[in-house]
Amino acid sequence: MCVADGHVISIYVSSRAGAPMRPRDQVEAVPRRGLEGDRYFAGPGGFLAGATPGREVTELTLIEAEVIEHLQGDLGIEVEAADSRRNIVTRGVSLNSFVGSEFRIGQVRLVGAGLCEPCVSLVKHTANKHLLRGLAHRGGLRARILTRGTIAVGDSVVEVSSPR
Repeated sequence: MCVADGHVISIYVSSRAGAPMRPRDQVEAVPRRGLEGDRYFAGPGGFLAGATPGREVTELTLIEAEVIEHLQGDLGIEVEAADSRRNIVTRGVSLNSFVGSEFRIGQVRLVGAGLCEPCVSLVKHTANKHLLRGLAHRGGLRARILTRGTIAVGDSVVEVSSPR
């Protein structure tokens, strides 16, 4: 199976836990490390530091632009894509369907590790308690990087294989 589903509309990294998310036009994705320049690449950062045994480490996170637009328009929540603290914002693809699937962003191969449910630290960073409700089961996707390469704004997001 290889169907073009969507594309990357923005990329964000944060140099350390709690630091603002900064936009990038492109970023290098490295297996078992994450995105160069991001807080998790060198090991620090709340999510990886708190990883529990048996739980897959997340190397990058994604969220749908349509979810951000739903929060803004339908729920009236003032939020920008960077406020989600996710690395990659996509359009035209249902990320929830990628759990357990292999997919590609540009030439970088990844696998969907699980849903990226919102947490209390997101509320702390944004001071917006309504985000938890608005992002429940729509907070994006946690993914592992399988091959090294550059991910850029405009890259296609393509499912390579269905869930195992």
